[in-house]
Amino acid sequence: MVKEDLLKFDGRPLFPERKAYTVEYELSDGEADLYQRVTEYVRDEFNRAEKLANDGRKGTVGFALTVLQRRLASSPEAIYQSLRRRRERLEKRCREEELLKRGAEVRIDWHKDVPSLSEDDLEDLEDAPDEEVENTEDRVVDLASAAQTIAELKAEIAILKDLEQVALRVRQSRTDRKWDELSSLLQNQTEMFDAHGHRRKLIVFTEHRDTLNYLHDRIGSLIGKPESVVTIHGGMGREERKKNESLFTQDKDTEVLIATDAAGEGINLQRAHLMVNYDLPWNPNRLEQRFGRIHRIGQTEVCHCWNLVASKTREGDVYRRLLEKLEEERKALGGKVFDILGKLLFGDKPLRHLLMEAIRYGDRPEVRAKLNQVVDNALDRDKLRDLIEEHALAHDSMDASRVREIREDMERAEARRLQPHFVAAFFNESFKRLGGTLREREPKRYEATHVPAVIRNRDRIIGMRDPVLTRYERLTFEKELISVPGKPLAEFICPGHPLLDATIDLILERHRDLLRQGAILVDENSMDEDVRALVYLEHSIQDARTDRSGNRRVVSRQVQFAEVTASGDVRGAGYAPYLDYRPPTESELALIRHMEEPGWLRDEIESRALDYAVRNLVPSHLQEVKSRKEQMADKTMAAVKERLTTEISYWDHRAEQLKQQELAGKVNAKINSGKARQRADELTMRLQKRMEDLQQERRISPLPPNVIGGALIVPAGLLMRLNGGQPATVQAKETKRVEMVAMRAVIAAEQGLGFEPRDVAADKCGYDIESRDPAGESRLRFIEVKGRVQGVDTVTVTKNEILTALNKPDQFILAIVQVNGEQAVDITYVREPFGREPDFGVTSVNYRLSELLSRGGPPR
Repeated sequence: MVKEDLLKFDGRPLFPERKAYTVEYELSDGEADLYQRVTEYVRDEFNRAEKLANDGRKGTVGFALTVLQRRLASSPEAIYQSLRRRRERLEKRCREEELLKRGAEVRIDWHKDVPSLSEDDLEDLEDAPDEEVENTEDRVVDLASAAQTIAELKAEIAILKDLEQVALRVRQSRTDRKWDELSSLLQNQTEMFDAHGHRRKLIVFTEHRDTLNYLHDRIGSLIGKPESVVTIHGGMGREERKKNESLFTQDKDTEVLIATDAAGEGINLQRAHLMVNYDLPWNPNRLEQRFGRIHRIGQTEVCHCWNLVASKTREGDVYRRLLEKLEEERKALGGKVFDILGKLLFGDKPLRHLLMEAIRYGDRPEVRAKLNQVVDNALDRDKLRDLIEEHALAHDSMDASRVREIREDMERAEARRLQPHFVAAFFNESFKRLGGTLREREPKRYEATHVPAVIRNRDRIIGMRDPVLTRYERLTFEKELISVPGKPLAEFICPGHPLLDATIDLILERHRDLLRQGAILVDENSMDEDVRALVYLEHSIQDARTDRSGNRRVVSRQVQFAEVTASGDVRGAGYAPYLDYRPPTESELALIRHMEEPGWLRDEIESRALDYAVRNLVPSHLQEVKSRKEQMADKTMAAVKERLTTEISYWDHRAEQLKQQELAGKVNAKINSGKARQRADELTMRLQKRMEDLQQERRISPLPPNVIGGALIVPAGLLMRLNGGQPATVQAKETKRVEMVAMRAVIAAEQGLGFEPRDVAADKCGYDIESRDPAGESRLRFIEVKGRVQGVDTVTVTKNEILTALNKPDQFILAIVQVNGEQAVDITYVREPFGREPDFGVTSVNYRLSELLSRGGPPR
């Protein structure tokens, strides 16, 4: 299926709609004259290049002329600067040849200055990174010439001087009809502004650095805020590029991003949903990539794209026909047509061949008719349907049981997640302690008006991703709040985000010793009288790959917990047991200090916890990671092997075919057998290397667990005895009895409703029962059971239980069971029982039983 067919589990589309518009403009008289003159020069030089015996040089000259034509269509600034640089470089080369005292008719050797580009090289360049394309263009476009003698070179330089003067006059006139259309869009297009009249963020794509700089100045002047316009291009360093990307996505005052195709692939720009193709690429794949920068997962707005096309120009007429036909098919097939633009072939040739044919022969009516027919055939509806099916994201489908299994795993993970509440509570408190300023602007969406230097400096030391900014327009800890209609897109703060990583690193640096020293915590829900030791363990899983230092790469790291009892037993403590404990009060701490230290606390607690981890926690962690990684690696290996094996077979066959042609005396082939064989060998080596890398990813192994901290857990029952109260053992047994009666009653009620309940209380995951619908028609039910004897008027709920309920409000049920003797006399289900998370230091909350019961009802 393609992007437009993907759905969320609730049936809503995963991606929004895409719309594209063709904006035509007509050249002014001066621009039309310049266009005609440069096009004639390109056409004449192409004809001269066709006569060259060397195919590589012929391809190089053709490439240079193609770039020149594209810069002509880009902007007066781009064509003027290109003509000037080309004239200067050719004049320099002419002087060098004359210094060698060669005759006017002596042939010039261009091989030392200009690379030789075959047709295959040009095809590879179509999909090369933007920086590589720019570097090749700069090397070739200013110097590649079909001139073979000094006399021919001087004649070409004379033509370039005339063209340069014409371009200069157009440039100085400030007449630019293409800019006029963009200016009109920026000022008058409804979609450019929100309901309050504020300018929405916009991306403008161009192909050329000269045009990028030109637009930066003009757009900045037009909107009156030059600082609100940023750029991204292939010549930028990584840090500057990431900085501008972050400014565009996070700074509300940065409104326009102007980019070459350096931003067309590999980065996400869904902060905006508006895009202008100021220059249309001659490779439709780049058109697809550009649109994909804003049409991403997380985008909630309809994506709009305006394509600027010059009418009454040869290549413009072809592109206009293509865009008209594309819009026609979009109405029939939907936005999925944008996903296969890079797969289109125009008469078994790439689009650039078609456009160049229009430039060279487009003045002939029969050629124009043929080109229109080629475009129509390429966008034939049946062919498009075949391409959509052929290049779908996934052909395989999962049966209903597998989909259900994945959905249930996701629901469990969401119920137990640290995000958003635990992460938000930690970050908000830590950020303020480090000197940061955070203000809530919308519910659970914040503005960080000041990120302190200590955090930014730490990121410069440990950061490997985007840099930490000095401010953030919006932050959120909840995925569903990243994009809110009519509000700025929020940065999602989660583990792995540089702002959170730097904050964690600073807090750990300042307080790591406290973790090792340990703590004393109180378990309010336990009436036992024996203390326990809670041990914090860190465990990592590695694969066989190595980093730059030669160390094997860690692919998963978990903090795990084990509790050691007075009897020497060790048990798992759940994924976040500390959330159910609280610090002791001063009076409780005094009681604990006067308590005689149990001797077992000195009996190798760490080694016992480590032994338990090795036998129980490590295997489950290893199995979880190994299963996931092996499945992913196997699927990738199959896909890579299929793709590269097909390519290797093609080039093997092609090499043998070319070898036979060469033996028959056909030595002027565009690619020789040696080069084809080299390509096949390179692909074979690539396949072998990729298979080795993937095999290393499959070789998963555990590292030994480490103890990173611990705590002494004092049960409330012990404190009660130390304070002179009645023995807690009787109360503990009574509490346990009531809980068991309540659990049996709720399990029976769930079975009576047709569900399959499962007791998960021992897992300490924030609820006691997980109940599933055997038919798979409804989601999992997470049920926390509270048994109460008649006459009790409060219910105590732990922070862990409250946050689990807030994580899955539609699926969490608080089951209150009133118990009389051995019988459950009443069961009440309360849905969405809690309105907000407890404050940072709160471990449990007491609720009035009558108030909860009034909001509940019978099991259903």
